[in-house]
Parts: sequence; C-alpha cells; structure tokens
Amino acid sequence: MPTLTIDGKALEFTPGETVIRVAHRNGIEIPFYCWHPGLSVAANCRICLVDVEKQPKLQPACQWPCTDGMVVHTQNEKSIAARKAVQEFLLLNHPVDCPICDQAGECKLQDYWMAHDKQASRLFDEREKVHKPKAVSLGPNVVLDAERCILCTRCVRFCDEVAKDHVLEVRHRGDHGEIFAATGRQLDHDYSLMTVQICPVGALTSKDFRFKERVWFLEATETVCPGCATGCNAFLDVGRGTTAHRMRARENLEVNRYWMCDDGCLTYKRIEEERLSKAATGRGAARKATSLAAGISAAAESLRSVPKAALGVVLSAQHTVEENAALARLAASLGAGRVYLSGREDWKADDLLRHRDQNPNRAGAIAAAGASPPASFQELLSDVKSGRTQALLVLGQDAPIDDLADLDGLDALVVLAPNDGPFVLHAKVLLPVASFGEVAGTYVNAKGMAQRTTPALRPRGDSLPADEMIARLSRALGLDAPATVSGQQQAAAQ
Repeated sequence: MPTLTIDGKALEFTPGETVIRVAHRNGIEIPFYCWHPGLSVAANCRICLVDVEKQPKLQPACQWPCTDGMVVHTQNEKSIAARKAVQEFLLLNHPVDCPICDQAGECKLQDYWMAHDKQASRLFDEREKVHKPKAVSLGPNVVLDAERCILCTRCVRFCDEVAKDHVLEVRHRGDHGEIFAATGRQLDHDYSLMTVQICPVGALTSKDFRFKERVWFLEATETVCPGCATGCNAFLDVGRGTTAHRMRARENLEVNRYWMCDDGCLTYKRIEEERLSKAATGRGAARKATSLAAGISAAAESLRSVPKAALGVVLSAQHTVEENAALARLAASLGAGRVYLSGREDWKADDLLRHRDQNPNRAGAIAAAGASPPASFQELLSDVKSGRTQALLVLGQDAPIDDLADLDGLDALVVLAPNDGPFVLHAKVLLPVASFGEVAGTYVNAKGMAQRTTPALRPRGDSLPADEMIARLSRALGLDAPATVSGQQQAAAQ
C-alpha cells in the first residue's frame, strides 16, 4: 500500500483518502469544525490547516488527498501559528455565552481555545462586535443563536445531503453571514435534531434539552434505540444518576452510520412518561395499588384458576430477547394453549433510517418463542371472541390498536408493563417492569443483527426487569425459575 509521513510517522493509506482521515485513524489529532465523516467536504473553517512539504502554502487536511511519499507536518511552527490565528478569528465576534450555553462542556470552541489559543480577545469593546439574532425558533425542535454560529455549514450540508431537504441556507457574507430557514419553511423534517448534534458549537440547541442539565453532570451509556426495527445505536445520557435527559446517535456504519431520527432521539421519554411503578389489582375505578409481593400473589392465583388450554401468553416486540424468552419458558411450563405476539402499529418509514415496523425486536421475540412461531395479534382477538382463549398473561403495554374492549370479558388478564397503554387499561392484575433504559438484553433488528443494550438507570419504584419479574411469578406458581439476565449481572458485579 502507498504510504505518507505525518509528524515523522510512516502511515499507510487507501488511494482517495484525505490527510485528516489517515491522521485520525492513527491517533494523530488534527482539529476541525466543518469536517464530518458523513458529509461532503466544505473546507471553510480552516482550523485543520497543515504544512505539506513542497506546497507553497498551508493546506486544509480535510480536503487534501494523500499521495505516496507525501510528508505532512501538523505541529510545526507554521501550522500552530495558523491554528491560533484561525481560532482567534472565529472567537472575535463570538458572545461570551458559556455560562448559559447548553454546549458548554462539549464545545469545540472551548476545547480548541484551551489547546491552540489561550489568549484574551483583542476586541475589548463589546459594542464593536457584530450582533445577530438570538434564540430564533427554526422549527418545532430547534433553536438558533446566530451570534454563536461559526458558519461551518454542517447543518446546511446535513439537510441537503442526508435528510434530502433543502431547508437551511446561508445569507449575507463575511462576518455578517448567518444560517436561516428558507422563505416559507421551517426546520421540521424527521432528522432536525441531528443538526443540533452535529453543530460543533452552541448555535443550534434542542428545545427539548435546552437548559435542562449541564453536560458534565451527564453520564453516557451505550444503548439501542427502541423506536423501530432499524435498531439505531445511541447514547442515553443520564443526569446525576437519576434522570434520563437525552439520546444521541452513536456511530455504527452497518446500522445507522452517524444518524438518528427525531422520534428516536426522543424515545428516552418513555423512561419517565406514563410510567408504572406500583403493582395494582382491579380494573378501572376499582383498581388499587398494592405491594409487589401481593401483586405477584394475585397474578399467580388468577392464572391458577384458568384451564391450561384456555390460557394465552403474549410476547412483546418491544421487549428484549431475554425477557421474551423468560416468558416463553413460563408459557411452556404452564402448558399455555397458545402464544401470541403484540407490539406497536406500523408508522411512517423512509429510505434513510425509519423502518416501517415501530418495534425494535420483532425478530428477536419470534426467535424467543421457540420452534412454533407466535400467533398474530389478529389471531389473539379472534381467539378471545371465540372463547378459545379465556385468560392472558401479557408482556408489555403495546398493541397495534387502542380499543381492546373485547378483553374485558376474560377470566384473567395479567399484564407486565413499564408504561400505561392499551393492555394496561384492561388489566385485572398489573405488575410494573423496567423500561428499556433500565435493563440489559438483546434486540434483533430487521436485518437480523443482534445488538446488546445495557442499563443506564435503576428500575423505577417497585418495577423489576421483566425476566426477574417472570422468575418471581414462576416461583409463586410453584415452578422452577431459571437464572435471569439481571440476576447474572448483579452476581457479576458482586
């Protein structure tokens, strides 16, 4: 393979690669603002200028192609001086908003000032700065502060090249240039929050996250988005160990590359909204909260009273392979008459990431059912109407329809769910289970790829990971309960 030398290191490269790609792949840091590996090259921020031997002037590393035998210097006097000058220029008109800026703590302007500038501004009078619009709503999810913008144009290129929606543009020139939404438009496509994530400064901020938490109080946990069958890789950011505040795209070139849709970014809200944290018995106005032990006992008693052939068990395309497998084992031990599969209804898909199936683990739930695939939701309703199924043990609150009034005539309806939903409304016994951000497990996406997710939070209230709840219900029924994923994790931690 051809080689080049960067800061004295001989490095191999593939023809067509640029200097910045080869450098970063080999642990050599070259600063950048406008460059992004998933977008076209703009080369307009100039912070990545490097000294290429035999070239009369410095070259942008993000744009400069590698050639065999090329020698590049990123830390010599010329490169360092250029970097410092560019950094000072970018900060000349920048407002001192750090104390109130959501980007503080993960801002490249701050990081590169510390690394490459470290000098006070020479523009002493605030009145001499160029002032621009602040706190401008660009759409339902995004706020623009034009004074903080360094015109890297990442957001413009993302909308054009990835979202395929030419909604953002640049108007004016020089230090008066600013980003704006095209006339008669707003930033309202399904990937608007990605413009916030790829903004290297605090110019674009999320209305949902704005002023909620300082990023240095957040702890990021690798997870998988439960929003649809694509299974986008993500970070779940938790503040002070107690509250989920946001989800961000995590790079996986085989699944979601660098991106996530807006609905995916907001799925973290399921951890808190309409959350169930106490066991309950009864339906409607007669429903009463009870202790977890009493709820499990009531569930076991109601299931014992039903003929085995009349008992149906409902797996969930929203829950992990391990949780579904635990319920499938319990169904086999009980001799349940039939196993079904439920989940959310289909939604709007696209050609980028959004899959038609709004469930993250349909394939995994089907595999967890064993040799016989689970029956469909429509078959479940048919069996209930015909009287073949007289009782249900359900994992998850989700169903493809909201009206489940036909279930009111069942002799027993035990629901294990993290949130309110169609099944929960009609449940006779309700057991709270952990949400997606509180469990360890596996999702199998539409491509058949198994992906692990790890817990970022402790389960809320009395809720438990579903496999642990099923194990306790198994013991209450006098059956053997296999080891659970959550139990294995606790043993490993000890």
